[in-house]
Amino acid sequence: MTTLTIFLAIFSLLLAICLYFSLIVASSRRNRRKSVGFFHPYTNDGGGGERVLWCAVRAIQEENPGLECAVFTGDEASPESLSTRARDRFGVELLRAPKVIRLFKRKWVDEKTYPRFTMIGQSLGSVYLSWEALCKYNPQFYFDTSGYAFTYPLARLFGCKVICYTHYPTISSDMVARVTGQSSMYNNDPLIAKSAWLSRCKVIYYTIFSWLYGMVGSYAHLAMVNSSWTRSHIEQLWKIPARTKRVYPPCDTSSLQMLPLERPTEPPTFISVAQFRPEKAHGLQLEAFALALERLSSPELEIKRRPKLQFVGSCRNEDDERRLQKLKERCTELHLDDFVEFHKNVLYRVLVKLLGGAVAGLHSMVDEHFGISVVEYMAAGAIPIAHNSAGPRMDIVLEEDGQQTGFLANTKEEYADAIIKVLMTSDTDRLRIASSARNRAQRFSEQRFDQDFKGAIQPIFGALNK
Repeated sequence: MTTLTIFLAIFSLLLAICLYFSLIVASSRRNRRKSVGFFHPYTNDGGGGERVLWCAVRAIQEENPGLECAVFTGDEASPESLSTRARDRFGVELLRAPKVIRLFKRKWVDEKTYPRFTMIGQSLGSVYLSWEALCKYNPQFYFDTSGYAFTYPLARLFGCKVICYTHYPTISSDMVARVTGQSSMYNNDPLIAKSAWLSRCKVIYYTIFSWLYGMVGSYAHLAMVNSSWTRSHIEQLWKIPARTKRVYPPCDTSSLQMLPLERPTEPPTFISVAQFRPEKAHGLQLEAFALALERLSSPELEIKRRPKLQFVGSCRNEDDERRLQKLKERCTELHLDDFVEFHKNVLYRVLVKLLGGAVAGLHSMVDEHFGISVVEYMAAGAIPIAHNSAGPRMDIVLEEDGQQTGFLANTKEEYADAIIKVLMTSDTDRLRIASSARNRAQRFSEQRFDQDFKGAIQPIFGALNK
């Protein structure tokens, strides 16, 4: 067989493959639905991203009653079960149950599928998952609410208007800086952090990925972001500032603000609301709480009240379950069993009750893009003690009318100091701080999200109403 024959055979095969996929795309474009398809493979994560999903669905149903809303999900769910979950888990009442498009290739976006090169693996896997989604159901508007930017060029190819709500950039200059500085964290393996050569290789990998991420992100017709920190990174990477809008995520401030600011302080209760994920740094909170209890035993501090800490969060999978178990074991090692409680996968009404009994709330994720739990603390009347970075520092825990609204901390010692300050604060001063924090939380209400969200999508959806 000659070289020319081999070349022609390969060329013919590639041409046939391209023709095959072109026919699929052409057929799907002809059958495109007058609808909005929400690409959200995990509709059971229980986090702020899922709240955004349901509030976005409701907003579009209100603004465009004639548009069908469909949810692309890898979960085994029905329209009724998703509608019920939105109401029971997040207090969001949908006008109509969404259509469900079940995806069976979700393993390709699971981080466990890619032990190495996880970011690029998940990103390319999302393209395959999006192909499955769009072949099954091609909407007029493709709405990504989970941060899978690599799917945008494919959605454009299928003829969709691409809209996204980005909670955090897949890669950022902060991540690159940590690798360059050989800093070990949950997303930078200690083996790599200890090696200058491996760190340089990872920087090159991150640099290439950043360029790819910027290219695919630029395909969005509208990019909504959840905070000032996220907007600065997305504008730097995607370079579409005119199509980038900051829309603070919806926080349930209305019902939480109904809780009385005065609450029992025997014992004073601290609460921590976050999924049991590695980046949430629950261990730091536990260590800080143990340190605070140790300091409270000092004769210099005349505080007789011993606080209680409540961890409240959801588990997405077995890894989260194991993480929660290790946290409980660490609690026992620190002799904190009498002072710490764990509440897993609680209903929304239970969460509200727990928030209503807390004097302060802990948050410790580094570079939390926004920090919905911090806003929930403030709205509920619990003084926030948040990590001094990103969303909490730039948008949330700021002075309101010249009044303090909470505390920011970095280290275990700083968190312990903040815990003790809350305990030493008089009831009058605590109520003053809590009141100022509650006033600031109104900036991040569901009503504000609804208003800003509808304003952002109006130029794209407006043509439908003419």
